[in-house]
Amino acid sequence: MSEAETSNRNFAREGRSRSQIEKALVAGRQGDLDWRDPKNLQASYFAGDDVVSIAADAYDLYMGDNVIYGPTLYPSLPRLEAEVVAMVKEMLNAPATAGGSVTTGGTESIMMAVKTARDWAREHKPNATAPEILTSESAHPAFGKAAHYLGLEVARVPLGLDYAADAAAMAAAVTANTVMITGSAPPYPMGVVDPIESIGAIAAEHDLWMHVDACGGGFFLPFAEALGEPVPCFDFRVDAVSSISVDLHKYGYANRGSSTLLLRDAALERYQRFAHDAWSGGAYSTLNFVGSRAGGPVASAWAVMRYLGFDGYTERVRAILHAKRRFVEGIGGIEGVCVLGAPQGGHFSIGSTGKVDIDAVAEGLLAKGWRMGRMQRPPALLLLLNHAHGAVAAEFLDDLRVTVDAVMAGHIQSSGETTVYTS
Repeated sequence: MSEAETSNRNFAREGRSRSQIEKALVAGRQGDLDWRDPKNLQASYFAGDDVVSIAADAYDLYMGDNVIYGPTLYPSLPRLEAEVVAMVKEMLNAPATAGGSVTTGGTESIMMAVKTARDWAREHKPNATAPEILTSESAHPAFGKAAHYLGLEVARVPLGLDYAADAAAMAAAVTANTVMITGSAPPYPMGVVDPIESIGAIAAEHDLWMHVDACGGGFFLPFAEALGEPVPCFDFRVDAVSSISVDLHKYGYANRGSSTLLLRDAALERYQRFAHDAWSGGAYSTLNFVGSRAGGPVASAWAVMRYLGFDGYTERVRAILHAKRRFVEGIGGIEGVCVLGAPQGGHFSIGSTGKVDIDAVAEGLLAKGWRMGRMQRPPALLLLLNHAHGAVAAEFLDDLRVTVDAVMAGHIQSSGETTVYTS
């Protein structure tokens, strides 16, 4: 082997020391944003250093454990998972018959819901020759991903003027091939909860599987409701709801990746499960797409939920609501921009009133260190709040006002970058 080939080896023959590895990792992160930075308004589900520590310690304790071997090697893991699911079911008013499981994230929860609905429809909707999911335009792309993998089609209906799903338009879009209908509480864009009760009425009329994607709001809306906020009914109190997805690693504050899928009746798990016994390794049966599943996220979710309790989550939501009011009221006083709709979640979008290029505003704020999501149809800035953001509300509003003025004066122009949400 030549000297050049040796020096260019990606997988070095000799390992490096621990200190060298740590230095390389620290140096490599120089351009990374600290996820707890108060200027991070994009995806910072921060509930305090104490909560981070509780989640991390529990994760480390179970870091090497595999949930798939729980029954034989790690019997504490199935117990922790069952207790997490039980707490989430209680939080979302599930009936006593309900079932549930922990997944690796919101996308897997949605994919398992679609798989369950598809297999359920094979028995209950046999005349659907080209099975279809009916969603709104703001529904998460995971529904499209699931349909792509599972051989279904997706019909997306435009939003109403209030930026929520248009129930009347959804009702008109039902066909003989519709097997599943969805609503979001709330969706990622705009943060406006869909009219779940109205969508439920459509599901009941046409005997459809109804899924509520509460990945972003499942650990927010129940506590906002407890504080007296006007929260539309979105959970199992709506009789037509068949399943709900709720992320543990968002406002549940568990380590990534962890989510839950709840089913109205545990008997429906037979449509969710995959089983195979024609294998020399023995019977194989799971409720998830993945096989091996880390025990750490399950343990971290259990630990945080036990640590905070209902009251602890309520106090975090109270702080987020306080911050949100400050942001929303301040934005209302800035000419050229507005909050889109009447968001009930912990996030909201800032759009243009027609006098300002919101993409240029986004780039101006980025130059000042603020990190936000970027929306399209309509173009907007998405702000995801945590309990610490109230402390930077005034600074953000000052920067927003200055930036909007600069854009309107022509001093800042958009570079034309497209909106991207990808890995």
